[in-house]
Order: sequence, then structure tokens, then C-alpha cells
Amino acid sequence: MRSSKPILLLEDDTVDAMTVKRALKDLKVANQLVRTGNGEEALVYLKDENNTKPCVILLDLNMPKMNGIEFLKVIKADESFKRIPAIVLTTSKDDQDRIQTYQLSVAGFIVKPVDYVKFVEAMKIIDLYWTLSEMPNVEQENANVNLKTDSSRV
Repeated sequence: MRSSKPILLLEDDTVDAMTVKRALKDLKVANQLVRTGNGEEALVYLKDENNTKPCVILLDLNMPKMNGIEFLKVIKADESFKRIPAIVLTTSKDDQDRIQTYQLSVAGFIVKPVDYVKFVEAMKIIDLYWTLSEMPNVEQENANVNLKTDSSRV
């Protein structure tokens, strides 16, 4: 990833989280990986002003407390978070999951390959895409929105 911002991983399975971490290390992705075990923990992380907003969110769908779809509904309805790209990394092959997540503006839906080499290839594609993509400066955009709001009160 070109950004120095962290990658937020929502993954309740320790082995899968270690696989993501290992794949990113093998690909020499230098971004910090922040892992939460469910959507509720991820919201706590995102709402903490001391934490840097992530450049991308990688999320599993099947998690306890707040699953991936519930999490997406919350963040995509929030002006502060809705522009953070989210990519689903799941074992689900359910068409309904794909439909729901794309309706919630995910940037991608990837079924986790069981084979590690194929998993690394999937992560490589994600990394390449986000390295080449030109993303807007969300902080600058938010500052401009705040300026417009403040000037309208004058």
C-alpha cells in the first residue's frame, strides 16, 4: 500500500488473521496491521480520535457480536468513515452476501483461498490495486466540508 496509514482487519479467527499478517509481510507491505475481532471492536478503534484512520478495511463477514454486514451498515452511513475503502475477505460463497455488501459500497469481495500461495496472490492484487489507485485526501475533503459548514453560520 502506498499510504502510511494502517490497514484495519476485522477477523475473529486467529489463524486467518495470522495468514493475512504473514501474506502482507511476504509482500513487504509496510503498513501497520490493526486487528479487531468483530465490528463492535472496530467501531471503538475508528471512533477513537487518537487512532489514525485506516487506508483500507479488510473484513470477514461471519464474526460474533457485530458481523461484517452490520459493521458496513454503520460505517457506510457515517460521514467520517463511509469513504474508507472496505474489502470483504470471507469464506462465504453466498450470493446474498455479495449482493448485500456491494449494495453497501464495498470495494471488493474476495473468497479466501484455502491454499496459502493463492491467498498471497489475492493479497498481492489488493496491494497492487491500492498502490495504483488515486484516492482522495479524505482529511482535506472533511476540512473543506467543515469550512463550508462554518462559513454558512456567519
